[in-house]
Amino acid sequence: MKVGLFIPCYVEQFYPNAAIASLQLLEKAGVTVEYPLEQTCCGQPMANSGYQQYGEGAAQLFRKNFEAYDYVVCPSGSCTLHAKEHILSDQEGGPKIYELCEFLTDVLQVKTLDASFPFRVGLHASCHGLRGLHLAKPSELMIPEFNKPLGLLEMVKDIDLVQLTRKDECCGFGGTFAVFEEAVSVDMGRDRIKDHEQQGVQVITGADMSCLMHLEGLLRREKKTIKVMHIAEILNGHTPEN
Repeated sequence: MKVGLFIPCYVEQFYPNAAIASLQLLEKAGVTVEYPLEQTCCGQPMANSGYQQYGEGAAQLFRKNFEAYDYVVCPSGSCTLHAKEHILSDQEGGPKIYELCEFLTDVLQVKTLDASFPFRVGLHASCHGLRGLHLAKPSELMIPEFNKPLGLLEMVKDIDLVQLTRKDECCGFGGTFAVFEEAVSVDMGRDRIKDHEQQGVQVITGADMSCLMHLEGLLRREKKTIKVMHIAEILNGHTPEN
């Protein structure tokens, strides 16, 4: 299979370790991965603000960059969902895009991981991945339980995974929502952090670095010791940075 790795712009700029971990994880699974060097933002911020037409140039470049691949893999649920619904949906015979955990679970069908992470961890379920990509069962649906990110984390040796009180509540980021509704966004983020604090977590993880970035900003401003790490870093056995 030909796999192209799509790294969202904010991950490339602010969290390169998450991008590197994603590449390493795929390579450990035996996948030959290419990273198209001309890739840019997928245009999601414009679309979320109601100006999707201004992101069409980014969409066209995305199609050009990844048209030769069988699969596009991205370590972000929100960007994956945007590309899936607004960029690649009408591309007959084009590549299929998967969020990283989704690709590891559904396509590669990974059963074991060679990783250890001896820390107490809380898993944040981001809304786009949860309800848009169906990475896990939302609490409001009466269907059998499943959780692809959690299933992968459970393969990591020595990890101590906690049970959150409200496991799939929004963190309040929502892209531009955090800018236009700052006060509401902050309160929602604090509620999420409080849930993790009550369980005594050392690390908050998730499949969407944008939500983790929002939570990390609140944690840093309030001088809390909890760290945030993208799930790919934990699945690789990376340790939290001081």
